[in-house]
Amino acid sequence: MQFNTELIHSSYDHNEHNRALMPPIYQNSMFAMHEIGEPIPFKYSRLANPTRKTLEDTIAALEQGTHGFAFASGIAGIDVIFRTILRPNDTIVAVSDIYGGSYDLLTQVYAPWSVNVIFADLTQPEKLDEILANHQVKLLWLETPSNPLLRLVDIETLAAKAKAHGAWVGIDNTFATPYLQNPLALGCDIVFHSATKYLGGHSDVLIGVAAVKDENLAKSLNDMLIMAGAIASPMDCWLVLRGIKTLAVRMERHCQNARELALRLQNHPAVEKVFYPALPEHEHHELAKRQMRDFGGVVSIYLKNNSIQAANTVIKNLKMVCMASSLGGVESLVNHSYTQSHSGMSPEVKNSLGIREGLLRFSVGIEHIDDIYADINHALNQTL
Repeated sequence: MQFNTELIHSSYDHNEHNRALMPPIYQNSMFAMHEIGEPIPFKYSRLANPTRKTLEDTIAALEQGTHGFAFASGIAGIDVIFRTILRPNDTIVAVSDIYGGSYDLLTQVYAPWSVNVIFADLTQPEKLDEILANHQVKLLWLETPSNPLLRLVDIETLAAKAKAHGAWVGIDNTFATPYLQNPLALGCDIVFHSATKYLGGHSDVLIGVAAVKDENLAKSLNDMLIMAGAIASPMDCWLVLRGIKTLAVRMERHCQNARELALRLQNHPAVEKVFYPALPEHEHHELAKRQMRDFGGVVSIYLKNNSIQAANTVIKNLKMVCMASSLGGVESLVNHSYTQSHSGMSPEVKNSLGIREGLLRFSVGIEHIDDIYADINHALNQTL
């Protein structure tokens, strides 16, 4: 099946569920057994649940993996992945411009547990060579495009380098989704999504998902997921399954609107710089063209007035676009990364990464582009 068809029909047979066209919500904690040791596939919903299994199989298929996992939240999923692989004195290398929640998890939880955490600018792959020459790296953790400045790294090159030194390679594929890129096919061992974002797509669920191809890694991840109890609920799994069916049409509009918004904002007098990989001026435009099938639904900007006050002026004057902590829904949203998604970073770290006070990240929705731009244009003009 083609990808757009697979989104709708993957991993579910209605004949196995009383011919229900949509996967049922198995909202129960346990399943009846007829005798001691009966080998039934579902016994207790922390171990496995039919609705969750359908989502996990769907994610595995869409990401060209063999095993899928669904977690109670995105950060719970990242934690399960890290806990499965990392032990005290192990080394993890992560891209420097990482999602703020992942940064906080590594610096405030794993580093105090004696995990050696190295953040590195991997936009130049040779930087990884230097690290691998001096450290026994257990896990390489990538994120591309990054949050919030949409920087890219070469997945295939970095994965090959890390695996040649015996490291596992994981990637946060939230911004791209399987619609835009499939990291397992590029050499990664683990692909992760905060399905709260584009996979769910309607800002009504909190959930993380992952997929792998290695049988032993899959067993270890599943064991950790069960022991930690960080499982996604049947209702949340069902919401994501419903959202996935429209992923292709939503992503097509997200990308179309984001590209047009980026082009228009380039000429706005209140904007110093626009970050969007489709723009030829973007530092990783050529890599994006090679690595992704389109350029995503997030556009970030630097205001010429680089201050929290100016950013707040824009936010307060938006009428349709709401300020919110997440992204990837059908509605357009704005995030002030300095005080929201990356608030846990010190001012020095934020400044070194280019996360300025006057940075705004727009999750471009699927409304009409003229309405999106009119709202943002009006708000930006209040800073002039």
